[in-house]
Amino acid sequence: MRVLLVEDDDGVAGALAESLRTPGHQVTRVARGMDALTRHREADLVLLDLGLPDVDGLDVLHRIRQVSAVPVLVLTARGDERTVVRGLRLGADDYLTKPVRLAELLARMEAVARRTALRQSGEAPATVRVGDVEIDLGARRVRSGGREVALTAKEFDVLAVLAARRGTAVSRQQVMDEVWGDAHLAVSRSLDVHLTQLRAKLATPGLVVTIRGYGYRLGE
Repeated sequence: MRVLLVEDDDGVAGALAESLRTPGHQVTRVARGMDALTRHREADLVLLDLGLPDVDGLDVLHRIRQVSAVPVLVLTARGDERTVVRGLRLGADDYLTKPVRLAELLARMEAVARRTALRQSGEAPATVRVGDVEIDLGARRVRSGGREVALTAKEFDVLAVLAARRGTAVSRQQVMDEVWGDAHLAVSRSLDVHLTQLRAKLATPGLVVTIRGYGYRLGE
């Protein structure tokens, strides 16, 4: 994978680039936001720091998203809720805060690349597996730990929205729009109830991750 590493700290950039090259990635490093804006088309994935010397990383992300769908994974020390939510809303495919374990970074990169490939091909997997949970989107059946889980129609619909975007942050509004047809305030409480019931029935802690101030993510 061709990776554009946007990082102004020489020490961090050197260590990251070396670690990413070991499993076979081709890494190009730039230290300025303006360089990222001119070179992102050369990459299969952009690893973007936010604390850049010339342009704020969120502005770089916004400007890339105006012209390109290249996967962007934010990797930064800025982990406050407001910044995370803004980064996701501006189009980041994932958001990680430093320090991060190399194994997790590589897994997140692979997940982003996999989702991008599926999106570009226009295909969606018929069955989604996350750990011991298997979600058959076509047959509308769910198994957890080998046992079939009985879900209501709305519970499955909520799960299906997240499963179709496995590993991707999905906003509350998007879930409500797709399940209820319109993100009215009146259905907000209903979504909370359905998620509580869904989590209880699946009995798999960490399967549906809440992203405070934004929405949810299924797995990874």
